[in-house]
Amino acid sequence: MADDKPAKPRRFSRRKLLGILAAVPVIGGAGGAWASRRQPYYTGPVTDHFDGTRFFDPHGSPPKAFTDLLRWQFGGDERARWPESWPIEATDTPPPSVEGDAIRLSYVGHASVLLQTRGLNILFDPVWSERVSPVSFAGPRRVNKPGIAFEALPKIDLVLVSHGHYDHLDVETLSRLNAVHRPRVITPLGQDAIMASYDPAIAAEAFDWGDRIEIGNGMAVHLAPMRHWTARGIFDRNKALWAAFVIETPAGHIYHIGDTGYGDGHHFRQVKAKFGGFRLAILPIGAYEPRWFMRDQHMDPEEAVQVMIDAGARRALAHHWGTIQLTNEGIEAPREGLARALATRGMAPDLFRAIRPGEVWEIGAAEV
Repeated sequence: MADDKPAKPRRFSRRKLLGILAAVPVIGGAGGAWASRRQPYYTGPVTDHFDGTRFFDPHGSPPKAFTDLLRWQFGGDERARWPESWPIEATDTPPPSVEGDAIRLSYVGHASVLLQTRGLNILFDPVWSERVSPVSFAGPRRVNKPGIAFEALPKIDLVLVSHGHYDHLDVETLSRLNAVHRPRVITPLGQDAIMASYDPAIAAEAFDWGDRIEIGNGMAVHLAPMRHWTARGIFDRNKALWAAFVIETPAGHIYHIGDTGYGDGHHFRQVKAKFGGFRLAILPIGAYEPRWFMRDQHMDPEEAVQVMIDAGARRALAHHWGTIQLTNEGIEAPREGLARALATRGMAPDLFRAIRPGEVWEIGAAEV
């Protein structure tokens, strides 16, 4: 006999609320109305990736809609439970600098990495805050402390911020860095306005895809396309630009991506064609489940290995995993998936490493 009892409505639980808040760094405007601004972050001429108001990727996909977010949160996709705390074994105390062509990489956590080479100390997407959210009292929270205590940082020369999502552009951390280290800050067009609106002392320099910026010691930074998007609130989607970074060095180039989908691989084949391959790539491997929602903007570990191959990188460091839960996969799933992807392709596991916060990877000057 058919059950004629009405279906129970899905409950709007605290877990679902936290799930939506966790999506703020991923979908931006779906949850961050209180942090939005109607005025543009950038004004300039129309280009092949800027329509006069908003940026776009000719080879990308538009961000998901709010209705897709609701489908994700209430449609039954399984969300793994992360531990409340996943302590790291030790924090790193970096040296004041690394001279010559040797490279020292220290994983701070999530998308934050310290790169030391040729006497320069470079931070990518630095986040020392406890949460990545428009508000300090709710939203995604780190499950381990930063792999380098803020007070243990060496003198920071350069900060590279890839885009405006809260897990990559942390204005509180940038303000702290400016107060203590006065680093040069390089970011895509429009992201400088976000920083300045929080702390006018942050003297960020904003650039477009294809720009090259000298940073000293025989090095330069190029901004390159990546398959992503950006927002801080519901009214500012893609009013600023997002970018990957290529660090040009005499011993070989370094390719950094903060967030990206894979798509058809166009951007990664193009960057190899332009720069001829890389000594090292720093690539995201997490925030990829469920695939129907995340595929266009976040790659999974297998796609990250494909990016390494497409871009012609001889080694790769994984990031964007093991610190802050934004999506459905388990805390260890990205590292486990990376190991499987490398094994499937017959690649040595030490060529693409997923180290934990506080751990270090040193690449000798002769390992070009």
